Amino acid sequence: MMFETSLEGPGTIRRPMPFVRKLQQHKGLPQGLDNLRPMKSDFASAPRAISVAAMGLALFLSGCGGSTNIPLRTSIGPTPAGTITEFANGISAGAGPLQIAKGPDGNLWFTESSGRIGRISPGGAVTEFPVGTTPNPGLRGITSGPDGNLWFTEMYANRVGRITPSGSVTEFSTGIPPSAALDGITSGADGNIWFAEMGAIGRITPSGVVTEFTNGLLHDQPNAITAGPDGNLWFTECGDMVGRITPKGTVTQFTVGISPNAGTADIVAGPDGNLWFTEYCANKIGRITPTGVVTEFSTGITPRAGLDDIASGSDGNLWFTEGDADKIGRITPTGVVTEFSYALPNGARPFGIAPGPDGNIWFTEIAANEIGSITTQ
Repeated sequence: MMFETSLEGPGTIRRPMPFVRKLQQHKGLPQGLDNLRPMKSDFASAPRAISVAAMGLALFLSGCGGSTNIPLRTSIGPTPAGTITEFANGISAGAGPLQIAKGPDGNLWFTESSGRIGRISPGGAVTEFPVGTTPNPGLRGITSGPDGNLWFTEMYANRVGRITPSGSVTEFSTGIPPSAALDGITSGADGNIWFAEMGAIGRITPSGVVTEFTNGLLHDQPNAITAGPDGNLWFTECGDMVGRITPKGTVTQFTVGISPNAGTADIVAGPDGNLWFTEYCANKIGRITPTGVVTEFSTGITPRAGLDDIASGSDGNLWFTEGDADKIGRITPTGVVTEFSYALPNGARPFGIAPGPDGNIWFTEIAANEIGSITTQ
């Protein structure tokens, strides 16, 4: 088979030419992605939704199934940091992988816009599980829970879901408003699962009891949420705000030091004891201390990169997706940025990102309909 080798930046990949031609020839949106739209009020206040919705002209791959689970594209030569491998076999055509998380079973788990939960082993074996009876539940965030299961949000169906490592799904809706538009989700230090929704921060116990907190939310539009090093939960709000909520529900919000209309998107606890977040509109990476001191970094980031999700790597750095630039970025705790480019034809749109059990960073590609991994060492 002929290969096209790409040497762009520190990352190295090779693409099988038949795949390139097939991707160039195929058009169409996967089920569930054609109606992904800004769920907040405007562009400046809806970076994460727009970063997904903006792919209307992207090309999507169909017919990637197969009996084996070898990577569709793989790196060549040694494996320095930044070498990318991508997997497509076993992922349904038009799945539209979104968020991804490391599971308690040594695998990676991801949500699909088409209404399934996917599981991928470090070796690339994919299994998909259907979720509920709603045709398009709007699956979004996913996280490993304190009970040994995976928990996820359903934006359109307004539910929180739980899936066991064997694929058994339970959904919870009691206590959640009918127009909540659930998004990010994480496990808290208090043994519960916390999630972001329109106008509130929600908490659900492993047994399914929901409590919602609304006091103190200035913009009423939380996006992403993560557990902080201080025992609290930290979240982004559409626009230019980062919030903190205690396990008892006391909210504090921070704007000083964040660029106006930054489009604060994803957030994660870093290896340095701080919180790190992406700014979709301002094209910056932000760092906030547990006391609320903000520093922003932009040097080394491609203009209009479309910064989406961010994760803490095993190498002591932060890794993030650049959905509009088709790159994976790495930033050190001191703010030094390196970008890894693999430039799929017409865009892969990397989105969700998470550390894997193998020490690599794993990410989703919405437009290419694949799961990728990148070495950190």
